[in-house]
Amino acid sequence: MSTISIIGTGGMATAIARRAAQAGYTVEVINRAPAKAQALADKLAAGAITGTYGATPAGDIVILAVPYTAAALVVADYGAALDGKVIIDITNTAAPDLKGLVSPAGSSGAQEIARIAPANAHVVKAFNTLFGHVLARGGALDAFIAADNQEAKTRVSTFIESLGLRPLDVGGLYMAQTLEALGLMMIGLAKNGAASWDLALHVDIG
Repeated sequence: MSTISIIGTGGMATAIARRAAQAGYTVEVINRAPAKAQALADKLAAGAITGTYGATPAGDIVILAVPYTAAALVVADYGAALDGKVIIDITNTAAPDLKGLVSPAGSSGAQEIARIAPANAHVVKAFNTLFGHVLARGGALDAFIAADNQEAKTRVSTFIESLGLRPLDVGGLYMAQTLEALGLMMIGLAKNGAASWDLALHVDIG
């Protein structure tokens, strides 16, 4: 198995990192605070390593697991170090009051990230419709993905399948707008109709 780099150490980063480590990947954990990266790597064991923030990530797939409000700065900090990488954007752009999205009209967080990423990097939207604690429990879940580059989409689909999840292609990166709105809908459903955060979307394909 290859190396997967994860920038971030929060709940979603931890859940994805655990699944990746269990699937046999070498997981590189990166954080501005080296101690936080080391703490997560120690929890993962199984050969997990830490990387230097801003340096070229070891993995060909780099998971951007930071809040959307910090994502642009992180990508700018890395600059050319992300050249040629597949960047998985897991961010959601829900406003603090959960009454809308903070991404620009007609765009998405993923598209904004793609605009500042190196030209030879490919952004793939994925994981944003999954809650971290649900992902951490294990089990088969549906993971929606959107991207413009077919090779990057195929590589991310293979990675998602290796984690025991089912990748579902929803189209080009413009569809990240819909996926981010769906992320907000999931929060609304958890807070209202479902009255539970222990939920996930499943597509029944007949």
